[in-house]
Amino acid sequence: MEEKDSKFISIKDAMKLGQGIVSIRGWVHRERGSKKLKFIVLRDSTDIIQCVIELEKLGEEKFEIATKLQVEASLKIVGEIKKDERAPTGFEISVSDFEVVGESDTFPITKDQSPEFLADKRHLWLRSRKMISIMKIRSTVFGAIDEYFKGEGFYEYHSPIFQAVQCEGGSSLFDVDYFGKKGVFLAQTWQLYAEPAIFALEKIYTIAPSFRAEKSKTSRHLTEYWHAEMEVAWATFKDIQDYGEALIKFVVKKVLDERLEELKILERDPEKLRPTVEKPFPRMTYDEALVILKDKCDMAVEWGKDLRTIEEDKLSKLYDTPILVTHYPKIVKAFYMKQSPEREDVVHGVDFIAPEGYGEIIGGSERESDLGEIKRKLEEEGEDVSQYDFYLDTRKYGSVPHGGFGFGVERVISWICGLDTIKDAIPFPRTMLRWTP
Repeated sequence: MEEKDSKFISIKDAMKLGQGIVSIRGWVHRERGSKKLKFIVLRDSTDIIQCVIELEKLGEEKFEIATKLQVEASLKIVGEIKKDERAPTGFEISVSDFEVVGESDTFPITKDQSPEFLADKRHLWLRSRKMISIMKIRSTVFGAIDEYFKGEGFYEYHSPIFQAVQCEGGSSLFDVDYFGKKGVFLAQTWQLYAEPAIFALEKIYTIAPSFRAEKSKTSRHLTEYWHAEMEVAWATFKDIQDYGEALIKFVVKKVLDERLEELKILERDPEKLRPTVEKPFPRMTYDEALVILKDKCDMAVEWGKDLRTIEEDKLSKLYDTPILVTHYPKIVKAFYMKQSPEREDVVHGVDFIAPEGYGEIIGGSERESDLGEIKRKLEEEGEDVSQYDFYLDTRKYGSVPHGGFGFGVERVISWICGLDTIKDAIPFPRTMLRWTP
């Protein structure tokens, strides 16, 4: 073949042309053939297309090469494209010439292999149409988060991954040997290092990895995951809730606008996502949630207990949009959440629970501004208050009402894509039992 890479176009662009001579390149997605014809379904990052190699047209020597092609061999192909409703994507290329760029010998992934095998071969399973579709949606979700916050006047801000204080609970911290020093951990959240910056920038966000050493083997937990977090000065508790709802609506709308083909490949009904864009999210207090659980789900939850996965799932299945549960008992929430001015036993904290049993996707709160109350809570939790001096300083010098939230990106992707496990929402999942490949 003549080597002019600039003439190659994507499969998607070739199908848009619909007719004429095209040059494409990609990997063998499927192959079958006879003594006179070889059918190759070629895949690139944009789509797949059926290509037909004929003995009569290419000659015995070239056709012999084609007969040996296996799944995932890489090719350059030149040929005439035309519509063909029988083909997998409605178009077919009659090949006039091809070049094998990289051979493939007995690709290890075939049909009906176990999730564990596919996890072991993740570096190859990424090539599947399922994973390609998920990764495209993932890219769209990340882009939408960035677009939303920048559109709302937020500055992107970055906090350290190595941290010396805990924010979400000491039992789930990853210890790090920091040049022989102890008491250093991988970040669970940016929050304690984000709050100081709102007194400078006022409105900030980040998209960064977080690490939690939870000994969990469920379908909705990862030990390394991506966290979209925001913090904003001068915010009321309602402001935080409004930002969270608007962000979710923006992200889901962007996916529906740009990724319907990928949702179709994943067999995800987009109509299940449209109410999220079109309807306001129900908001209820923790007390109201307990009443609903008792009356509609026949589940009695003792006041003061945090909502478990089973209760969140039952509650979420009553609605077709995410729901907001607010005003949780103070005893089950973190030290930084503001005590409600109306009730001393609850805080201005909120959880956004996704529909269809996909669990909490946002956790947020108005932040406690009372210096004495923060110290008291830290002492109750057995923390060395002196380690938090930098954080406490934020309340000494011109403190203002503020708050923020964390948005679990993989949980949102898992829900949008309708996945059975959160492990498929990230290219290389890290869990309690998996740290390779």
